[in-house]
Amino acid sequence: MKKKREHLFRYITIGAFYVVVCLIFLVRLINIQIAGKDYYTETFHDGYYYRTVPIQAQRGEIFDRNGNALVSNVYSYSLYLDAGSLPKEQTAINEHILSILKTAKRFDELDGFELPDQPFYQKNGKWELDRAFMTSIYGSRLSALLVDMHFEQDDEEKGGWTKADKGEMRDALLLRYGIIDENGAFLCKKENVDTLFALRLDMELRRFSTVEPYTLINDVDIRFISAVTEGTQRGIGISCTAKRIYNYPGYASHMLGRTGKIMAENAQYYTDKGYKLNAIVGTSGAEAAFEDYLHGEDGTLTIVEDEFGNVVKTYVSKDPKPGQDVFLTIDIDLQMAAEDALKANIELIVANGEADDRELSGEDANAGALSAIERSTGAVLALASYPTYNLATFNEDYATLREDENSPLFFRALEGTYAPGSTFKPGVAVAALQENIIEPWTTILTEGQYKYYDDFQPSCWIYSERYGYGRHGAINVSEAIQDSCNYFFFDVGRQLTITNITKYCKVYGLGQATGIELPEKVGILAGPAHRESQGNMWYDGDTLAAAIGQSDNLFNPLQISVYVSTMLNGGTRFAAHILHEVREYDGTVVFSAQPTVLNSVSLDPEAVSTVKYAMKDVTENGSAARVFLDYPIVIGGKTGTAQVTKTSSDNALFTAFAPFDDPEIVTTCIIEHGANGTDAGFAIRDLFDKYFGIVREEEGADDGNDDTPTDDNTDDTNDTTTDENN
Repeated sequence: MKKKREHLFRYITIGAFYVVVCLIFLVRLINIQIAGKDYYTETFHDGYYYRTVPIQAQRGEIFDRNGNALVSNVYSYSLYLDAGSLPKEQTAINEHILSILKTAKRFDELDGFELPDQPFYQKNGKWELDRAFMTSIYGSRLSALLVDMHFEQDDEEKGGWTKADKGEMRDALLLRYGIIDENGAFLCKKENVDTLFALRLDMELRRFSTVEPYTLINDVDIRFISAVTEGTQRGIGISCTAKRIYNYPGYASHMLGRTGKIMAENAQYYTDKGYKLNAIVGTSGAEAAFEDYLHGEDGTLTIVEDEFGNVVKTYVSKDPKPGQDVFLTIDIDLQMAAEDALKANIELIVANGEADDRELSGEDANAGALSAIERSTGAVLALASYPTYNLATFNEDYATLREDENSPLFFRALEGTYAPGSTFKPGVAVAALQENIIEPWTTILTEGQYKYYDDFQPSCWIYSERYGYGRHGAINVSEAIQDSCNYFFFDVGRQLTITNITKYCKVYGLGQATGIELPEKVGILAGPAHRESQGNMWYDGDTLAAAIGQSDNLFNPLQISVYVSTMLNGGTRFAAHILHEVREYDGTVVFSAQPTVLNSVSLDPEAVSTVKYAMKDVTENGSAARVFLDYPIVIGGKTGTAQVTKTSSDNALFTAFAPFDDPEIVTTCIIEHGANGTDAGFAIRDLFDKYFGIVREEEGADDGNDDTPTDDNTDDTNDTTTDENN
C-alpha cells in the first residue's frame, strides 16, 4: 500500500507539472496569436536599426530638334562615406579615410578624388582666414561652428574675428577631428594633416550624417571596389552615378553648359527645393536652365543594421524617378556649320588684314558670334561664339581657358553687347516711313558732311580721306540702305526724333530681353532715359549718332536677329527660345514649345516691303554683292561697321534673311575688330549653304582688300567707344 501511495504521488506531481507547462505554453500561444506579441518581432524591432540613404536619380539627356543625342549619360561607380556605420572614434575615422585613399592610390583611382578648399592659409608664417571662403554659405557655417566652439566674432566686419588667433582656430578644429591631441602632437603622419583636415571640415560643413552621405571618390573601377570592400565593409558605400558624355565635343559648349556640385551662392535655393548639398545640378547653359526637367527625383535605400552596426538587410523603399529628356530647337549639323564658318571667317579676315598695307584692316580680329533663328517662331537654330571650348576636357583646360585674353568662356552670342552700326538703319527707315517722315520715293540731297547743327557736323563714310571727299547725291531710302549712306539717316533721324526711334526700337525688341531661357545681357537702347540714368544729358547731336546705330546703342547678336525678324513679321515679335520638347524616359511628350508673342504692332506692309527690297539690293548690288555674287538663293541683308576705339579695327556686322519671298531663317554675325561689315557675310553665306543644302565649287580665298567703297564705315567724328564685353 505504501508503494502504491508513493507511485500515485509521483504521478500526481508529474501530471501537475505537465499541466503547468501546458498552461504556460497555452498562455504564450494566446499572447502571440491574439495579442500579437511575437518574440521574433519584438526582438527585431528592439534590436535592429533602420536608416535611409538617397539613390541618385538618372539625369535626363539633351537632344537636338532632330533627336540627335547631344549630352548623354555613361554610368560609373562612386565611393561614399556612410556615417551610420563609420567608427565612432575620431582617430578611427581618420585611419579609415586614409586607408581608403591609400588603396585608391594603389589602384590609380585618385583622378576621381577632389580635395576640398581649405579656409585657412599661411601668410608670413601666420595662419589667416580666406576672405572669399568666409563670405560663402560654407563660410557662414564655419563661422557658426567657431562661435559654437567659443570663438568670438567681430560684428562690425563680416567674417572678421577679434579675440582669437587664426592658428588657434585651426588647432581647435584639428583637435575636434582627432588629427592632433590636446598637447598639439600629431596623431597621424604630418603629410596627411592637410588632406584629413580639408576632408573632415568639408564633411561637417556639408552636414555629413546618417541621412547625408559624403562622396569621397568619383568614377571608381570595379577592381578598386573589390579591394576596398575586402578590407572593410563598414563606413563605406558604393553608388552608381551618371557621368555626362558630350557627343559633339567642342560644339555648342556655351549653350549646353555644365553640371557640378551646388555652388555656395545657390545652396539656399536648392536646399529649399529639397536637394541634398552634395547633389549634382546644372551650373550653366541648358543644364542649369532646364534643371527642373533634367534632375528627376532621388529614390531611397533603407538599410537595416544590428546593434553592432552590421548591415543585415537593404531594400529600395522608394524607387528613383529618372529625369526627363530635353530636346532643344537647335540643329546640331547647322550649329557645327555655324561654329566652323565663324572660325574660318575670322581667320580669313586676319589673313587679309595682315596682307593689307593699311593699318586697322582686321589683322586684330580675334573673336565673334553668330545667331540664327526661325523667322516665324523665334526658335533658335544656332548660337555660335568664338573662341569656344570643349566641355569634355573642361576641367583639365580650365586654368588655360580662364587666363586666355580672348575669353573663350564668354558666351558672346548672348552676353556680348555691340554697337549695331548700319544694321540699325533698316529699322530707322521703317519707322520714318511708318511716321510719314519720308515716302519711298522721297529723295534727300546728301552732301557728305551734315551741317544742320553748328557744333556737331558728322560726315558720311564716303566723305573721308580714304574714299575721297565724295557724296551719294540725291537718293531715296532704298538707295540710302543699299549705299549705307550716313548723311541720309542723319537727316531722317533728326526729323524722326529720338522719341520715335526709341519707340520703334522697343517694338523690334532692341534693348529688351529676347525671351531666351539662357542668361543674356539686354544691352542699352540709346536715348535720354539711359543717358539721364547715368547722370548725363542727351543732346540733339546724339540723335544723329543713334540713327546710324552708334551713340550708346549696345545689343547682343540674338537681339539683332530678333529685331530683323520682327520687321519681316510686320511688327510681331516672337520670344527667342531653345526649348523644343520635353519627354519622359519612356518617350511620352510632356511639353512642346509653342511660339510666344512678346508684343505685336501693325507695321505698314508697304514700309516693310520697301526696306525688305532695299536689303535685297544690298546683297545683289550693294555693299555685300561680292560675297553673294551669283548666289542661288535670293536673300536680303545689311552690313554694319561700328567703331570700338581709334587704336583697333572696327567691329564688323552682317545680318541677313532667306529666302527672300518667304523668309525662314534670320541670322546675324558679329566679328570683333573685323574692320569691314561686308566680310562678316562669309560666315552667313556658309551657314545658308548648310541650311539650304547648297554645294558650291571650291573658291579661292576672297582677298577682301579692294579699295572699292563696299561698306558703311562710320566717321571718326562720332567719338563713341563701346566695349563689346560689357
